Amino acid sequence: MLSVRDRRDRPPEEGVVAELQGFAVDKTFFTSHKGILLETELALTLIIFICFTASISAYMAAALLEFFITLAFLFLYATQYYQHFNRLNWPCLDFLRCVSAIIIFLVVSFAAVTSRDGAAIAAFVFGIILVSVFAYDAFKIYRTEMAPGAIQGDQQ
Repeated sequence: MLSVRDRRDRPPEEGVVAELQGFAVDKTFFTSHKGILLETELALTLIIFICFTASISAYMAAALLEFFITLAFLFLYATQYYQHFNRLNWPCLDFLRCVSAIIIFLVVSFAAVTSRDGAAIAAFVFGIILVSVFAYDAFKIYRTEMAPGAIQGDQQ
């Protein structure tokens, strides 16, 4: 009979290794155009969350929610785990993520600037910068993933 120590020292079985390799991080993704955009969105969202926490805590939930959604997309794209969910239209989901973030951060940023607090004004400035980054990301997603299908359909 094998003890717990013997089981721990044995190499993992092939099936277990294959399951663990599903979460291998593609390090080249972080230096790609999409990876840099997601990292920028993540950093700016964290900065806005900190600014809202320091000034108006009522608006920090929106920034925190977008932070976790962007973190989830970064994880799914970096590990290429999104390919396991082939029934989902990932470019469309990513586009909707960007559009919803644009709407949320525009509303929250303009609402926060009315408080005239220093951290709220900083959150407004970073919010406008973040809205432009999300808009650029949505534009790139639309141009590379969604528009070519519509153009090819018109040519046939």
